[in-house]
Amino acid sequence: MQMADLGDVRLHYRVDGPEDGAPLVFSNALGTDLRIWDRVVARLPEGLRILRYDTRGHGLSDAPEGPYSMGTLVRDTERLMAHVEMQDAVVVGLSLGGMIAQGLAAKRLDLVRALVLSNTACKIGTRAIWEQRIAQVEAGGVAALAEGTMQRWFSARFRATPESAAWRHMLERSPVQGYLGCCHAIAGTDFITPTSGLRLAALGIASSEDGSTPPDLVRETTELIPGAQFRLIRGAGHIACVEAADAYAAVLSEFLAAQGHL
Repeated sequence: MQMADLGDVRLHYRVDGPEDGAPLVFSNALGTDLRIWDRVVARLPEGLRILRYDTRGHGLSDAPEGPYSMGTLVRDTERLMAHVEMQDAVVVGLSLGGMIAQGLAAKRLDLVRALVLSNTACKIGTRAIWEQRIAQVEAGGVAALAEGTMQRWFSARFRATPESAAWRHMLERSPVQGYLGCCHAIAGTDFITPTSGLRLAALGIASSEDGSTPPDLVRETTELIPGAQFRLIRGAGHIACVEAADAYAAVLSEFLAAQGHL
């Protein structure tokens, strides 16, 4: 296991691939950790240098007292990339990770060569919705949200498999203060203006059964970036990189090849 001590927080991360490989960064969703990318990484072409990490408050990373701001989460990624000496990367972010990716691209184009906005948006939900979710977690822990979250994360077909229990356990074991901290960050974020100003290669990925960020919402955000591509993965929920890893890896590999990033 690798931990980056960034001073105010320690982040758990993993780097795979050759040191001279084309850099690729993955940023995870709320209530998940870097394991959501395992299947996709295993299906990507060889030769990439791949950085995965647990967002502040998640997985094996520190979970300091919140609330967190989106600027803090973006700065964490910025500092982690410096720690592993990575720049000019294709950055793939899912849900919360997609918001972090937008913020990083707006702030540090030297770090972001191209952007993959997966199951995300420039603004997710309303402050009232997030305040309600925060209150639920404060009252009953992350487990209080588990059933509804699983319905948004995965299709009914996947939820009927024994494997779905493992992903539910991952969610339920999220540190409460880390989960709440990131809820506050999402609630306070609207990236419509900075994302509209981006001028770089971009791909939006949506899933037909996504109950958190429906395809139309993902498409609207993707279309803020001139020339951006959009792909729909059918039959999968919000965490498509788990449920539809073959399709997800194929879409991502096609985009990487089109950017000459393989």
